[in-house]
Amino acid sequence: MHPAVSTLFMLLFVLLCLLGILANGFIVLVLSREWRRRGGLLPSDMILLCLGASRFCLQWVGMVHNLYFFIHLAEYSRVSTRQLFRLLWYFVNSATFWFGTWLSVLFCLKIATFTHPTFLWLKWRFPGSVPWLLLGSLLISFLVTLLVLGGNHIVYQGFLIGKFSGNLTYDTWRSRLQARYFLPLNFVTLSIPCSVFLFSMVLLIDSLRRHRRTMRHNAHSPQDPSTQAHTRALKSLVSFLVLYALSFLSQMIDTAGFFSLENDWYWVSQNVFYLCTSVHPFILILSNPRLRGVFRQLLLLARGFWVA
Repeated sequence: MHPAVSTLFMLLFVLLCLLGILANGFIVLVLSREWRRRGGLLPSDMILLCLGASRFCLQWVGMVHNLYFFIHLAEYSRVSTRQLFRLLWYFVNSATFWFGTWLSVLFCLKIATFTHPTFLWLKWRFPGSVPWLLLGSLLISFLVTLLVLGGNHIVYQGFLIGKFSGNLTYDTWRSRLQARYFLPLNFVTLSIPCSVFLFSMVLLIDSLRRHRRTMRHNAHSPQDPSTQAHTRALKSLVSFLVLYALSFLSQMIDTAGFFSLENDWYWVSQNVFYLCTSVHPFILILSNPRLRGVFRQLLLLARGFWVA
């Protein structure tokens, strides 16, 4: 890839991260103010607050990590700062996937119209369990970080002090470690929330699709407000599903070590991975009445300031 094209994708990555930081920071500020004003939050707002906070941190860690080691490429694999970034990134990334999963489950239980007893029981119990689920997600993310720390300490340090025999270079050993330890670890720990996410989203999309088809059979016009609302909901959910899947797949490819900083396609892969955490917050803002109202006020204020 031409250096100018790589530079363009790097600048696009920075812009994408900055947009994600602003959008997620906006969600955190609005909901934090609401929490302080009311003394509590609805279960959906709790999840949105945690998801926005984790994505905000993930964007910062990812942007600083990539830019720092792009500038200091020669020391990329041999400085302790890289290990710190890696641990922070694994913790926040795992928490982000879990929070996104709970958001999809909440949407499914809140909107879907199934009458199965298990579904109705979950619909009744889930809202009260949200605080414990969020705490449990942080605990799971902490345990994943400990496993990453153990892998770094035992294998990386073991190689550096010469415990491993053979004519292996550091880069070769690191690639093997990525494929044999970190890739399975990442796949197993993220497959669980991703499977729950996929199952709940498929149920919800199927429920909305059947409900929309029923409305059409009952002679509802495509321009009917209720029909339009269900159409917008379907588009929003499908976009969330696509972005979430892209994040998972790009992370598996990245963990496998296909794209190092020296690779021409590295910045392209980073753009794909951070697409969900940067674009989806805007979808959440536009689909949430409270967030949309505050966002519209800010736009009007900015427009008035610009015109003045």
